[in-house]
Parts: sequence; C-alpha cells; structure tokens
Amino acid sequence: MEVDIREPEGRISKKAVTVWRLSNSIRHGIMLLVFAGLIIAGNRFGWWDWAMTVLWILGGLTILSAVYSIFIEPVILQRTWRYGADEEFVKLRHGVITVQHQTVPMTKVQYVGLEQGPLLRKFGLYTLTVGTMGSNHSIPALPEQEAKEFRNRISRLARIREEDE
Repeated sequence: MEVDIREPEGRISKKAVTVWRLSNSIRHGIMLLVFAGLIIAGNRFGWWDWAMTVLWILGGLTILSAVYSIFIEPVILQRTWRYGADEEFVKLRHGVITVQHQTVPMTKVQYVGLEQGPLLRKFGLYTLTVGTMGSNHSIPALPEQEAKEFRNRISRLARIREEDE
C-alpha cells in the first residue's frame, strides 16, 4: 500500500530573518572580540610570528563567516523552511544544498512543546518541538498564535491516532 504524502506548505515568519541576523551578529561579534584580544595580547607579549599569523587568518575567516551568516544564510533559511501536518504525518522540509525532508508519523509523536528565548520573545515568535521516542524535530520562528494552533492541532491528531489503535 502506497501512501501519498503531500509536500508541507506552512512557512515560518519573515521576522525569523531579523532574529537570526541579531543572533549571528552577537555570536560573531563575541568571536571577533576574542580574536582581537588575542592579537593585542600577542603583540604586547611578543608571541611567535606563526601564532600571530594564525590568529589573523582565523580573524579573517570569522569575518567572512559573519558576512555569510548575517546577510545571506537567514534569508535562505526563511525561504526554504516548510512545515505541515495532516491526520497521518507531521512534515518538515528545509535546506538548499542538502534538502531535508522529515516525515514523522502521528502514532510516534509523544509530546509537542513550545520554546521562546529572549530574542524570539522580543519578536513574538516560538520554536515548536515535536518529540518522538528517538528524536526531536523543531520548527523555528513561528508567530505566537500560529505556533499555539499548530501545537494544539498536532496534539489533537496524535491523541486521536493513539486512540484509534
């Protein structure tokens, strides 16, 4: 018996781009401060030339990584994330180079949770987590109302599937 599994159609919030840009800016800013501190210490205390060269190269690579992570990656992630649920499955799809399709049977869903850190809270977004016995599957950056409705829908469908068996 072959089951027709439709592609997920739900999209995450466009505010996700701003949240990810802020998060990546903070992360890369801290990394650059650490490299700057090490370079200053190296100049002050006369570290070996090769160690200073390595620090400068790593600092340059961090800057390149920051450009990608702050300006390019968040837009790509937001455009490629899809999610959905029907009576049989929770469906997730994301990625560009390596596209991941995840299909979780409703019979395997054990819990559904919402998570909200400080940046997500500032923008009114949640991360929804679907847990099974062996793994967790997360859907990032859902607006509050949509996240709560989707959580309730999955919970209801998972409970109905459990009672049917």
